[in-house]
Parts: sequence; C-alpha cells; structure tokens
Amino acid sequence: MSRLIMTAMALVVTLVCCTQMAAANPIVGSESDPPRTGSSEAFLLAPPKEAGPVVVGARFELHDINEINDATETFEFAGVLMLKWHDPRQAFDPAVVGVDEKIFQGGYQFNELSTGWYPQVVLVNESGLYQKSGVVLRVQPDGTSTLIETLNAAAESEVNLIRFPLDGHRLEAVFEVLGFDKDEVLLQVESDGASSLASEVRVPQWTVTGVSASVRDRPASYAGRRGVSSAFVVSVDVQRRPFYTVRLVSFPLFVIVLLSFSVFWMDRSSLGDRLSVSFIGILTAVAFMLVTSEHLPQTSQFTLMHGFLNLSFITMCATVVINLVVGALDKRGESELGDRIDRGCRWVFPLAYFGLLLVMLGVAILFY
Repeated sequence: MSRLIMTAMALVVTLVCCTQMAAANPIVGSESDPPRTGSSEAFLLAPPKEAGPVVVGARFELHDINEINDATETFEFAGVLMLKWHDPRQAFDPAVVGVDEKIFQGGYQFNELSTGWYPQVVLVNESGLYQKSGVVLRVQPDGTSTLIETLNAAAESEVNLIRFPLDGHRLEAVFEVLGFDKDEVLLQVESDGASSLASEVRVPQWTVTGVSASVRDRPASYAGRRGVSSAFVVSVDVQRRPFYTVRLVSFPLFVIVLLSFSVFWMDRSSLGDRLSVSFIGILTAVAFMLVTSEHLPQTSQFTLMHGFLNLSFITMCATVVINLVVGALDKRGESELGDRIDRGCRWVFPLAYFGLLLVMLGVAILFY
C-alpha cells in the first residue's frame, strides 16, 4: 500500500515539474507562422505611401516673448505649434468605433495609445531651452490628423544693432521635420500660418510689429537621400522703444556737451577756468558713460549710440584744444585773433556737432 502511495506522489511531482517547464519555455512557432510583434500595425510607423511627399500643414500661434537678449542674440518665446496631415491608414468608421473623432491628449495617450505615424518637429536654432508642456492629437474619420503642441523655447537669431537704440529686428524660429527629406515630408504654411495675440504679447522695451510664417529648404545630411529638409520658419518683427535709452543716456550727455560750449563765452585770459570747465565736462561724461554702460548692449558692433558717445567725447576734448590755442594767442598779444576764434567756435561747434549727429543717423537708417 505504501509503495502505491509513493508511486502516485512521484507521478504528481513529475506532472507538476513538466507543467512549470512548459510555461517557462513556450513552444516557438515555425518560420511560416506570422510574427507576434503586431506586424499588422508595423506599416503605420512610416509615412503614408503617396504619389509625392506627405504634405504637412504648419501653423504657429505666438503667445508671448519672455526675453530678447542682445548680447547672446537669442530670444525666448512661448506659443502653440499645429501640424495637420492626411493619413488614410488612420481612417475609421464612427459607427463602429463609437466616436466622431479620436482624441489622444497628454503625453501618455499620445506616446502609448496612438499608433499612427506623426511628423517629429524640432527647433533647429534652439538655444538651450525647448519644453513641451502639452500635446493633443485629433484624428478625423477620413484619416486627417491634427497635432497640437505647446512650446516654451529659446532660439538664436542674428540681430543687427547698428541702429541702436532705433533698431528693429526680425527674429526667426526655424522648425524642421527630423529625419525626413523634403521628397518624403514637405512642410506647408497653413492659412494664417502665424498669428499672435498682439495685445497680450508684451516685451520690456520692445514692440511686436508683426508675425509671419514661411517655408524654406534647409541642407541637412541626416534628412534623407537628397540631404535637404523642409523647414517651417516663424518670423517675429520687433521694434525697440528708444525712450528709456534716450532719457537715461542720450539726453543727459547731450546737455553736458552743450554746457561745455560755454567756455567760448568766457574771458580769454581766464585759461585756468576755461580748462577747468572743459575737463569737468569730460570727466563727467566719462563717469556717466561708465555708470550707464550696463544699459547698453554688450556687442562689438559699432552702433549709433556708440557713435553718439564717441562724438560727444571728442567734441568736449576739442574744446580743450581751442582753450589752449586762445590762451597762447592771448599771451602773444594776439587777443583779437583769439576773440575771433571764440566767436566762430560759438557757432561752429554746435553746428558741427548737430550736423555730424544727423549724418550718423542718416547713414545708419539708409545703409543699414
């Protein structure tokens, strides 16, 4: 009896071990069996096959410009990027699915639940900041897909500061579809391709004068066979408000220069007093420029403001030369010649100063 019990227990143990081994090592199908990796959906990972490239309509709505940095030639902006394309493979029957539109919102639904291909757009001239805080994908029954993303990014854009503080710039954010040639995916500007809520876009010391969009070809070796990608360019036109700089720098220095011309009305024999007035004006201007330098753009470009500062400094230094000449003539007994020089300088210096300022302003506006 005990032998029968031991035999039965051995059979039970053997059956249990075989069952566990079978569960741990499932039988692999033959090579003719279909793959078990969702091959029915694998074709959705590539762009739809059409006669030409997949046309992706792009649109951007600017919400705000947080900062414009002259020194680094960057600007930080926030807005919504919208991409629209047609993929017939995503078509569905609303009666079967039970909804008139498929909506995937948030990172989890978009990355994990949506199965279709989408154009991955990157900011080419990114400058250290590129954040996406929200994403929504809407799919129509005919397969028309709309991808909506909110962006907060910083972009590099060349600025020309020669007219500073009367300068205006066109800031550009360049987007492209990563990894696809223009023959595969072609970006196209949607109607009203770029817009902004002008009343809400406020940048300190700047005024947003317009927002526009365009497309251009961009060389990219990683794009595809031709190495040319399609880029969507958002252009923001801004104009600097000069009153702050004029009030803080230009007007006070302009008054100092005019006061330095008072030496031409002083007695020619008072050489020490005349030199004191001139040097006090020069030192005041130098100290003034050092204090206000942090409010000027840190750039190697020779701007209109730099021209104004240098001209003002040179003009005040020239009054010292005239003082020395008049003093030397007075010592030699040529007082009448010294008086004529003083009377002439009362008109020549202001006219030359104003004239050179107008010439610099005209050159900056007409040629730059």
